[in-house]
Amino acid sequence: MSIALLSSILVDGITYAMILFMITVGLSMTMGLMRVVNLAHGAFAMLGGFLAASIPQRLGVPIGLGFLLAIALVGVVAVLFERILLRRFYRRDDLDQMLVTIGLMFVATAAVNLMFGSSVTSVALPEAFSGTVDLGFRSIPRHRLIVVACGLLVVIVLWLTVDRSSFGIRVRAAVDNAPIARAIGIDTTKIYAATFAIGAALAALGGIAGAELLPMEPTYASKYLVILLAVVAVGGNGNLFGSFFAALLLGSVETSMKYMVPQLASAAFFLTMIIVLLLRPQGLFGRPA
Repeated sequence: MSIALLSSILVDGITYAMILFMITVGLSMTMGLMRVVNLAHGAFAMLGGFLAASIPQRLGVPIGLGFLLAIALVGVVAVLFERILLRRFYRRDDLDQMLVTIGLMFVATAAVNLMFGSSVTSVALPEAFSGTVDLGFRSIPRHRLIVVACGLLVVIVLWLTVDRSSFGIRVRAAVDNAPIARAIGIDTTKIYAATFAIGAALAALGGIAGAELLPMEPTYASKYLVILLAVVAVGGNGNLFGSFFAALLLGSVETSMKYMVPQLASAAFFLTMIIVLLLRPQGLFGRPA
């Protein structure tokens, strides 16, 4: 294997993995920490991508500011979704949660199709993200390096927020025993809303960053649903580093196969998932039931 091919697999695999991580870490949080099976999570990534593509054109703002506005709007939509509808299903069966969220996924698909059309929509990049970086043995698109850096930054910030902050302590307390958490003064309503909004905003960030590899189209949420669930399952529900390493593993495997045997790329992705779950049913970093 040549150095050029190896470097291409490495760069593209890590880039793809960072996109998967940024989108799925919010889903892992809602499934693992909040005990909510949200099959509409991919719709937040889709909405972020479409808003990022349309806001700069419609409002005449810089592309970078359009990205920030898109992520913020997705967070607001997530809070409304969680407060108005999803919180009513926190104590319901998993099947009820799955049915209502998959129904909302199809509603979101229809809404995006109505507002933005049925064709693939491209997300324009800021000028600073364009161009290439010469590493000597090959040139790498600057955008992909920024995606990798963004993914690593998300890992660090989430680790500090969830594992090393008072907010993270309150989240874990609200999840483990909500009545006791409320009795000692923790506002579980705000905790759940904030956690859900953060997860949705990260999905929007991943959707925007990954629009080159996972194109924006109205069927986005359903098309990539199984892939997102596979990353969460392999990593282990609610585990930050589990999502990170699962995305690295599955993203690298699929990218490698796309370069060497493209026809088997998807099969290799899911075969890797099956092997991991056979060896560790709770996922790489999940806790045994």
